[in-house]
Amino acid sequence: MKDQLILGIETSCDETAVAIIKNGREIAANVVASQIDSHKRFGGVVPEIASRHHVEQMTIVMEEALNRADVTMADIDAIAVTEGPGLVGALLIGVNAAKALAFANQKPLVPVHHIAGHIYANRLVTEFTFPLLALVVSGGHTELVYMKEHGHFEVIGETRDDAAGEAYDKVARTLNMPYPGGPHIDRLAHEGTPAIDLPRAWLEEGSYDFSFSGLKSAVINTVHNAEQRGETIAPEDLAASFQASVVEVLVTKAKRAVEQYGVKQLLVAGGVAANKGLREALELTFSDQSDVELVIPPLALCTDNAAMIAAAGSVMFEKGIRADLTLNANPGLDIEIFN
Repeated sequence: MKDQLILGIETSCDETAVAIIKNGREIAANVVASQIDSHKRFGGVVPEIASRHHVEQMTIVMEEALNRADVTMADIDAIAVTEGPGLVGALLIGVNAAKALAFANQKPLVPVHHIAGHIYANRLVTEFTFPLLALVVSGGHTELVYMKEHGHFEVIGETRDDAAGEAYDKVARTLNMPYPGGPHIDRLAHEGTPAIDLPRAWLEEGSYDFSFSGLKSAVINTVHNAEQRGETIAPEDLAASFQASVVEVLVTKAKRAVEQYGVKQLLVAGGVAANKGLREALELTFSDQSDVELVIPPLALCTDNAAMIAAAGSVMFEKGIRADLTLNANPGLDIEIFN
């Protein structure tokens, strides 16, 4: 029986990525061209610059992926691409590259939701056991997603304002740390103690939604008030206190949802899944829960990559989901539209 080969393209933000996945679970190639150095001096991603880099890198990354997998376009069964959400200009480069490739090679075109990709990065680690819950924590998203089967996504909780990753970057900027701020805060937090009292936004009883804007504002106010009084706050203690607040809310709500929904797996997904403090807290919390498997992907599969898009695309392809050449970038795409 011939292996299924899905080529994935990801350009939702500042990584130009192309990957080839075999049979939905095996990485044949996963190439990522990062733009961090280009955006670092601006303290965040500049959409126009991101789009230009995608144009420059797309062909190079595509050829590298095919070479690493030792295949040609004739071997590829379908092309999966991130349709959204993300930066519209960046998404357009990937979508149009995928459409051109699909048209030129007469291959099926499969649209993929970016967050579905992050969730399916976990399938490159272990097979899914349903029902399951995914805790998605990234720069633009913080969500709890329930899945009863492959390709079915039910959002049971989401951020009402700032996503966790966004809060990390803004707090890092307040502490004069370079972009991206998350890894710097995580590293600094392990050097300090959470001695500063910062708020936890639990919202109304029973809610699985998240809110981090109040916490971000509390950190900024703490820094400004200390400066006005001529006091010095240890940045490592502030980082530790901020991280403790974020992690406590994420882990507590995830644990409660796992118990309420009776799931067999908890998948962790998104760039903030690389956070050492979050990983440690989740492992500690679920270490004694033999009936629930905690799955956290390796660091390379937490941040944006195309292997996750191809992995999700493999499932969508098998479910018969296709796009035609009118496919467009959709920066506000709803994950539940694929159900």
